Amino acid sequence: MYHFNNSRSKKCKLKIMIKIELKLFVTLSKYLPKAGGCLEIPEETTVEKLILDVDIPSELVKLIFINGKRQDNKYRLKNNDRVGLFPSVGGG
Repeated sequence: MYHFNNSRSKKCKLKIMIKIELKLFVTLSKYLPKAGGCLEIPEETTVEKLILDVDIPSELVKLIFINGKRQDNKYRLKNNDRVGLFPSVGGG
């Protein structure tokens, strides 16, 4: 999917979009966008940027899993990535 930037500059920038699946667990689930967990985002978006774009307070995200493997918030998302975000979990 391609989206064009309608800037007034003479250069036309082509923005490549990718699709990801976002799953938010426990107390983060309330931040899931109304459109659901399948999102279209700009290519090269980091997990950190995704968290900001979805309006999740970054200090609430303690664990990040991409395709079942733990990653940090600097990970650059790729097409069809499955993203799982978890808050800190207490137990006793």
